[in-house]
Amino acid sequence: MKILVALTGASGVIYAQRLLDTLDPAAHEIHVVMSNYAQQVIAEELPGGLRLPAGVKTHNVKSMNAPFASGSNPPDAMVVIPCTMGTLGRIAHGYSEDVLLRAADVVLKEKKKLILVPRETPLSLIHVKNFELLLLAGAIILPANPSFYMRPQTIEQVADTVVARVLDHLGVANNLVARWAEERE
Repeated sequence: MKILVALTGASGVIYAQRLLDTLDPAAHEIHVVMSNYAQQVIAEELPGGLRLPAGVKTHNVKSMNAPFASGSNPPDAMVVIPCTMGTLGRIAHGYSEDVLLRAADVVLKEKKKLILVPRETPLSLIHVKNFELLLLAGAIILPANPSFYMRPQTIEQVADTVVARVLDHLGVANNLVARWAEERE
């Protein structure tokens, strides 16, 4: 599967790091693109920087030469993680000023899987209306709302509760978190 992972300037870059730590470049073709502000958030939240596994291809956000900028070569799936509300709104309205936004536009128009992981609270009516537009267009809105059923002990384990759901929606098998057990009789 060809997967595009896009990072924006929202807080929560650990979600992207954990996703990249889990995806196997030997099993999937993985591409990464980052918004300009994502670099600043990475510097704040990941002092050692973003760790990219060997084999992951990176692309400049201002280059429209990336293969996924065209409907003739879309990724199978795109994950925007974390996703700012500004990025989400621009995607919702088809504003494609850079390769990150253009790729999301391509993924939607080609009926591929677009997973948006917003990390924002509280939500305004504008945010909710943008969610509605994206859901109607076929996107998956997967807010970065961690779960605590399994009593995570580290920040990585908390992040993994969200990343596991992203992987589920990508169709990528994972064992990041224990599954909810059946009801006991």
